[in-house]
Amino acid sequence: MKVISPEEAKAQTEERKLAVRDNPFTGLIPVLRKEAIHIRRDPMALFFTILIPTIQLFLIGFAINTNVRHIPTVIYDAARTQESRRLLDRFVNSDDFKIVSDVTSDDELNREIISGRARAGIKIPPDYSRRLLAGETASLLILIDGSDSSVAGEAMNVANGIALRESLERALSVSVARQTLPVEARPKVLFNPDMRSANFLIPGMIAVLMQMMTVLLTAVAIVREREKGTLEQLYMTPIKPLGLMIGKIAPYAVVAYTELCLLLFFMRLAFGVPIAGNIFLLLLLVTPFILTMLGFGLLISTRAQTYQEATQAAFGTMMPSIFLSGYIFPIDTMPQFFQWVSKIIPTTYLIQIFRGIILRGAELQDLWKQGLILTVMSVWMITIAAMRFRKKTG
Repeated sequence: MKVISPEEAKAQTEERKLAVRDNPFTGLIPVLRKEAIHIRRDPMALFFTILIPTIQLFLIGFAINTNVRHIPTVIYDAARTQESRRLLDRFVNSDDFKIVSDVTSDDELNREIISGRARAGIKIPPDYSRRLLAGETASLLILIDGSDSSVAGEAMNVANGIALRESLERALSVSVARQTLPVEARPKVLFNPDMRSANFLIPGMIAVLMQMMTVLLTAVAIVREREKGTLEQLYMTPIKPLGLMIGKIAPYAVVAYTELCLLLFFMRLAFGVPIAGNIFLLLLLVTPFILTMLGFGLLISTRAQTYQEATQAAFGTMMPSIFLSGYIFPIDTMPQFFQWVSKIIPTTYLIQIFRGIILRGAELQDLWKQGLILTVMSVWMITIAAMRFRKKTG
């Protein structure tokens, strides 16, 4: 065994120090091990970093379809003849229109569209067959809901195409030359005749912003108090958990209402979107939605331990609310599974309420179902959040 002198040992030590100093990867393995331990100890961050983008990819890839199909349509056949039924069969057999009801008056026809149950209406006048047989031009009225510009444009184009095909087939089936087409479609765009995109986008955008704001208000505020230690101090007081929870969310409900009024003011003033319905009915039907989202934010706060986790969970709900709520893409064009998913998203019903009251002038009789569903959601969400909050405080 070779004996190393102290001078040689010192020289080797200096060489190793120089080698470590000159190596740019010095300390890489310990740092990697440290960060891996941090990631393992924070599974929520890993969940939102990896799983949420994957879910969003599948949502966009499978649920979003820019080709408008199956437009809910109501028909009013005032002629009730063989010729009118033949024309209606063309609409029924097409993939673009889905007949949802058959009415017997103009008032019922308009009510179906105002309520949002139908996006298009087809009216065949009583003299349709008589004018055809007399060699005159027979017209049909196409009522189109202009509150959804993408659906309105598709409905107008397809309706004109079906009427033109019917005209050409009838014109070719007779030997006498005609100066005019036998069948003429007369489309009429309701509620948004100029097809302004702001009228379609702004009400839906306000609904999405209301969701983001209300969830963040409670989730972030309570988690931040937990991080500062002030929430634990409240646990030591005689305040009951339910009183603490209501006291926490009530001021944020007032803030949410104030923000809503401000957004509606700028919608009307800056973007020129008229409010056709009752503003007080709008504020009334928004109440269960605000309670639902505040309860959801409180539920997030019982699970999230840090401010970053709370914000990630709140923003993780944004993508489904934007793409599956009917804000941009019609729900009727989505696969059946995603249509079911849209029914459990509160923003879906708030967008229907906003567009119904602001654009179509809908009344309570048209939107009571959406209000009832949001009320049930709010009771359920507040109850679950209260149970979790009580367990947390206990």
